[in-house]
Formats: sequence, C-alpha cells, structure tokens
Amino acid sequence: MDDIKPDQEMDACGLFCPEPVMLLHSRVGELEPGQVLCVRATDPSTQRDIPRFCQFLGHELVATAEESGSVFVYYIRKGST
Repeated sequence: MDDIKPDQEMDACGLFCPEPVMLLHSRVGELEPGQVLCVRATDPSTQRDIPRFCQFLGHELVATAEESGSVFVYYIRKGST
C-alpha cells in the first residue's frame, strides 16, 4: 500500500457507527472523480460499512489494511458519478 498516494486523508478513529460513514460521505463529496481518500477508523463495523458504501455509490475500494492498535485503513477512489 506504500505505492498508493492519497489526495486526502480522513481520521475517523474513536468514532462509532454511523459517524464514520456519515463523515466519509461528506469527504468523498469534496473529491474530484479519480482522486483517492485514505480513511483510518477504529470501529470494527467499518469493515462491513465502508465496502458497502463504496459498492452502493460506485466508488472503488482500492485497498484495505489493519494497522497495530486495531486501526482499519481504507483507500477509496471516487467514482465518476
């Protein structure tokens, strides 16, 4: 994942469902199509919610990872719609 260079980053650590996805929805709106957002979150429900968010709204989930301390990392490329 070191080769992925996000255009923006979002820290949702410490937030719980539905806050991370609500914040994500706003942040994706700030991106141009094709730009990448890196999201860091600690809520385990994001492992289900963020992929569904991307699928439902036509964004690409480029990569996911888990860092030490149970921090989930998502790289999302904004779709064209």
